[in-house]
Amino acid sequence: MPIAACIFDAYGTLFDVAAAAREAAALPENAAIAESWQQLATDWRHKQLEYSWLRAITGEHRDFWAVTRDGLDWALAAQGLTGEAELRERLLALYWQLPAYPEVPEVLARLKASGIATAILSNGSPAMLDAAVHSAGIEGPLDDVLSVERVGIFKPAPQVYELVTTRFECPRDAVLFVSANGWDAAAGAGYGFLTAWINRTGAPQDRLGHPPHEELPDLTAIPEIAAAL
Repeated sequence: MPIAACIFDAYGTLFDVAAAAREAAALPENAAIAESWQQLATDWRHKQLEYSWLRAITGEHRDFWAVTRDGLDWALAAQGLTGEAELRERLLALYWQLPAYPEVPEVLARLKASGIATAILSNGSPAMLDAAVHSAGIEGPLDDVLSVERVGIFKPAPQVYELVTTRFECPRDAVLFVSANGWDAAAGAGYGFLTAWINRTGAPQDRLGHPPHEELPDLTAIPEIAAAL
């Protein structure tokens, strides 16, 4: 069956989540993280995801902005920077304007020109996603931006992936789901999507029983893959 919709995860897939720490560390007033910003970015991201999973399991949902703040607070505490209020505010502000990866605008434009619907499916709150999409200038090629807030639970809950088939009124195997998170690509494959894992770091595949249909170093080949399926 031809692909009807190509759906992208947002953070880490379209938007560079390390950029906030990297850009903050380049400022003279943030010398405290000049040498450790990469570890800060890694810890922040890991805790952000860990807290989303734990909240999904326990049924104690908070929106992704609250989870993002909590993850940052843990990461700062891990480096002994709990009193750095200005640094914290700078990092949080930068998270609202994360840059897209360089290939993103062209990839979305090519998909749009081919007649394949495009959308984001993300843990992000609607306000966060709107800000990121606007900041990156990619509103035009996107047909929709779907947030988990519509169902009140984070990925990888199946209710989240169902948002796609409901919105685009298509069967699961008519969706190409693209994520840089191995666990997310696995969950999408388990749901019945065709999946592409964007493995920018050369990490091993997650052992979750549902390997991705494609593994790619970046998004560049997605339009060709979508056309060929």
